[in-house]
Amino acid sequence: MDELIGKLRWRCRRGMKELDLLTSGYLEQFYLHAPAEEQQAFAELLELQDTQLMSYMLGRAIPSDVATARVVSVMRTLLSPAAEAGAD
Repeated sequence: MDELIGKLRWRCRRGMKELDLLTSGYLEQFYLHAPAEEQQAFAELLELQDTQLMSYMLGRAIPSDVATARVVSVMRTLLSPAAEAGAD
């Protein structure tokens, strides 16, 4: 499992710092406790282009897959002011 987490952590490195924070935040806070289908959906999200992923994060697009939509919803909670206050 450590090897998988290491690979995912590397894939969380994006072209945009904001996406780095969202993807790595989900990985560190939620991934291990997520159901297998959501873990798979997260791995698939990491394969998307930054523009598509950012579109999901900003709510400009919604994934058609239910598990992916749940992961995006959880990741978007990391954008909330309460999440930012907890980061300090």
